[in-house]
Amino acid sequence: MQTAGELLLLLPMGLQTRSRGRRRRPEVSFDPTPHREQLVAILRELEARLSPGDGAALPTRELHAILRRHPREGRGFFSRAELISGIRAFGREAGIGLGEQALVRSLRMRPVRTQSGVTPVTVFTKPYPCPGECVFCPNDVRMPKSYLAREPGCQRAESNGFDPYLQTYNRLKALTAIGHPIAKVEIIILGGTFSFYPGAYQRWFIKRCFDALNDLGAGREASADVGAARVDHHTLPARVDGRSPDLSYNRELSRFLKVLHGERMLHGAEHASWDELERAQRDNERAGCRNVGLVVETRPDRLDRAEALRLRRLGCTKVQIGFQSLDDDILARNKRGHDVAATVDAMRVLRAVGFKVHAHWMPNLLDATPQRDREDYVRMFADPAFRPDELKVYPCSLIESAELMVHYEAGDYRPYTHEELLEVLLFVLEHTPRYCRLSRVVRDISSEDIVTGNRQSNFREVAERALRERGGRGADIRAREIKHEGVEIGTLQLRDTSYRTSVGQERFLELVTGDDRVAAFLRLSLPDDGVFVPEVADSAMIRELHVYGAALDLGDRDPARAQHRGLGSRLIAAARRIARGGGYRDLAVISAVGTREYYRNQGFGDGVLYQHVAP
Repeated sequence: MQTAGELLLLLPMGLQTRSRGRRRRPEVSFDPTPHREQLVAILRELEARLSPGDGAALPTRELHAILRRHPREGRGFFSRAELISGIRAFGREAGIGLGEQALVRSLRMRPVRTQSGVTPVTVFTKPYPCPGECVFCPNDVRMPKSYLAREPGCQRAESNGFDPYLQTYNRLKALTAIGHPIAKVEIIILGGTFSFYPGAYQRWFIKRCFDALNDLGAGREASADVGAARVDHHTLPARVDGRSPDLSYNRELSRFLKVLHGERMLHGAEHASWDELERAQRDNERAGCRNVGLVVETRPDRLDRAEALRLRRLGCTKVQIGFQSLDDDILARNKRGHDVAATVDAMRVLRAVGFKVHAHWMPNLLDATPQRDREDYVRMFADPAFRPDELKVYPCSLIESAELMVHYEAGDYRPYTHEELLEVLLFVLEHTPRYCRLSRVVRDISSEDIVTGNRQSNFREVAERALRERGGRGADIRAREIKHEGVEIGTLQLRDTSYRTSVGQERFLELVTGDDRVAAFLRLSLPDDGVFVPEVADSAMIRELHVYGAALDLGDRDPARAQHRGLGSRLIAAARRIARGGGYRDLAVISAVGTREYYRNQGFGDGVLYQHVAP
C-alpha cells in the first residue's frame, strides 16, 4: 500500500481544473507571407519613425496611426506579435536599415519584463503537501500551497497542466512572439516548499525545464514526451475552509487520491536520475537558449548543509526563503512552525554555499503592529545574520480559506488601514540598503480573493509616488537600475560597499553613473575560516554578477546598451584584485549552467560545484 505522500507525488502535471479566472485566447500560428505588402509598408514607416540607438517602445498612439493606414486585408489591425513575425520574415528583404533588433524593440510589449538584462520565466510545481500550518496561508487545493488559482502565473501553470516542459516552452514562445529575447533565461520555480518535494520529482522537474530550453535553442518543436498520467479530479473542491478543524489542504488531497486511485497508481512517471539531469545541463552550456539563473523557494527549517549542497547540484543559484517575521512571538502566533534561530541557521548555510538569498517578509501578520513591523525591518538589515540580497515584501492578505479568518471573526486580527500600510511601505522604501533589491512590494492577489483590507496590487506605485512627494528617494537596486536607458561606459565609476554577514565580509561592487544609477554589479563574499564546503573552503566567491539594460541575445552588440560591453569583465577584475589582497587561494563563482561558458572565457576552470580562477 502506498503512503499518502507517495500518492500525492502522482498528482498529475495535467491537472484538469476548471479555472475560475479569465479565459485565455488559444494561440493561433500566423503566416506573414500572404500579408507581405502591408507588413513591408508598416516596417518602412516604423523605420522612418525611429532613429539609430532608439531604445524605447513606440508610443501606442503612433503605432495605431500606422496600423490604420495599412489594415490587415482591409479589416482589423495586425497585432504586435504579427508585426514582429513580419519583421523576422521580411526585414532584410525590405532593406530595413536599422535592423531587426531595433524594430522588434520598438514593438516589444511590456519591455519591463526583460529590461533587467535577462528573461525571467516563472514555473510552478504541482500541488503537494506542505510541512507548515501557517494561519495566513490560503487553502486552494487546485494550486501549490500558498498560491491561488486567479494569480496570473498560476493560471499559466494550470493551463499547461503544471508540466515543467510545457510551462517553460510555451511561456518563452509567447515572449519571443511579442519581441523579447530568450537567449538568457532565469528559471524561477515556485510552488511552496521545494525542498519538501521528493528528490526524484525535483530532478525530473528541473531536467524538463532544461529540455525545453535546449529544444527552443535548437529551433525544435515541442517534445511529445510531456506530462504524467492525467487524473480526473473534478470532484475535488476548489478550496478547503481553514476554519474547519476536520479539513486541511494536505488531508483533502490525500483523501481524494486514496479514494480515487487506491493502490492502482503506478510510481515513476515523474522521475529523472542525476545522470539524466546533468546531461541536460551539459547540453545547455552552449545552447541558443541558456539558463543564466535557477531559483527555488523553500522554508528555513527545510535547509541544512546537505540540502543546500543538493540544491547546488541541481543547478540552483538563488534561493527564495520565507522569513515572514524576525519575531519569535509573531512566528509562534501565526503557526509558522519554526523560530528565528532556524532562519539564522538557514542564512548561514546559504551564504556558505554562495547562493543569492531572496527573502520574503510579511508585515501585518497576526499580532503585528506597524511599529513592530518597522522594528522588524530595521533588524533585518542591522543584524549580519540576515541582510538578504533581494526581498519580496508581502503584506498579509486576508483570504477566505485561511485559518486567519478565525481570528478575524473573533476580533483578534484586522488588516491595516490604507494609511497604516502606506506608512509601513514608505519606511521599507526609505530603509532598504543599496545592496538589496526590492523585487516586489505587495503580492499580485486578485481583489476577488481578498476578504477585506488592501486590494491594490499597484500599492508599490502609490508608495513610491508618496515618497517622491515627500522629497525622498529609494536607494535599493531596483530604484536605481538603468533599465532601457543608454549608458556612456567611460563615465561609469566603481563603487564598493562593504558589510558583514554571518560567514564573513561582503563586498558589493557597482558600476554607477554620475547620478548613482547602477549599470552592473557584483556580489563578492570574503568568508572567514570554517566554510563547510571543501571545494571553496579557502576561496573568495562571486555570488552574483549582473549587467543591467534591456536583454540582448547571445553575441549581439548595441553601443547604446550596457550589456556585452565589458562591464562584467571589469567587475571580475576588481573582484580578483580584492581576493588577491585578502590572501585567498582562488576566486570561485557559483555559476549557472548557461553562464559556465562565459566564465571559461574569463579564465575560470571547472570544479565540481563551482568554477575557479587564480586571484
